[in-house]
Amino acid sequence: MLGSSPTPLCRAYDLAMLDLDGVVYLSGRAVDGAPAAIASARDAGMRLAFVTNNASRTPEAVAENLVHLGVPAWPEDVVTSAQAAARILAARLPPESRVLALGGEGLAKALLEEGLVPVRSAEDDAVAAVVTGYGPEVRWGDLMRAAVRIRDGLWWVASNTDLTLPTSFGPAPGHGVLVRMLAEFTGVTPEVAGKPARPLLDEAIRRVGGRRPLMVGDRLDTDIEGARQAGVASLLVLTGVTGLAELVAADTPHRPTYVASGLTGLLRAHPEPTLTADGADCGGWRAVVAEGRLSVGGSGTPDDWWRAAATAAWAALDRTGTPVDVGGLADGPDTLAP
Repeated sequence: MLGSSPTPLCRAYDLAMLDLDGVVYLSGRAVDGAPAAIASARDAGMRLAFVTNNASRTPEAVAENLVHLGVPAWPEDVVTSAQAAARILAARLPPESRVLALGGEGLAKALLEEGLVPVRSAEDDAVAAVVTGYGPEVRWGDLMRAAVRIRDGLWWVASNTDLTLPTSFGPAPGHGVLVRMLAEFTGVTPEVAGKPARPLLDEAIRRVGGRRPLMVGDRLDTDIEGARQAGVASLLVLTGVTGLAELVAADTPHRPTYVASGLTGLLRAHPEPTLTADGADCGGWRAVVAEGRLSVGGSGTPDDWWRAAATAAWAALDRTGTPVDVGGLADGPDTLAP
């Protein structure tokens, strides 16, 4: 069951942790309405943290890109999985410990900020740990040597386990592919910093502040599951990879607290859907599941359409163990005939 908020989320929560790709921007361009919604949430007093599993870029580079897209941001607003990984390492290693850093510039900078010494060569026998992240310049020879050392007992922290990475030519293999390869060879499971593991969100709260944090993302398997791991509320926005078929099939660990068509969901109250004998009602929409098929009728806002549809579908999934057929609904209220 979705949560409800009688007041806009930007007033009910004091910190929004915003995923980037699919939430703030998509294919190198700002998501429609995102800059204005972010500005309005900030004007309402909400703190903003831009959180990313990408460990290769520095906070300065991320903030510069956001400004270019029309989203005011400063480096201190950006929290990366590289920073979360460096925090994990610094909590257990003495200051100035040498750490083998297999990744991009963001990883090395994060280690330096935590008082650790990044080392590029896997031949350095004095390293106390290895940390990995996405980095197109990482050499295969260094990976081979690091793999052997991990197998032999060197502590390993991974920035994230994302299997894909968005590029201008489509989804490409992400750092998670490397993690799987190293784990299979070494028999070792790394300590993970990025979503859905909780260190990244913990780091965002620590850096930016806030007693009532809200995670905002477009992915059920990283953003929403990560929020549950961290024990915080979540808002799923439908501007990225999650569509109707994925939403209605979500099991409990991947269900958001709130759902909205976009970041304007931060600026609005969220009514609680009402369960019915065969579905759910919300804001003028009635979602019904009959013979395993979901249908939605009525009128109202797109966000209430999504709330009714998700609530009805999850109730049926919990009852039958089978996701509903969304058939002619395609991918949301915008596809409905007038």
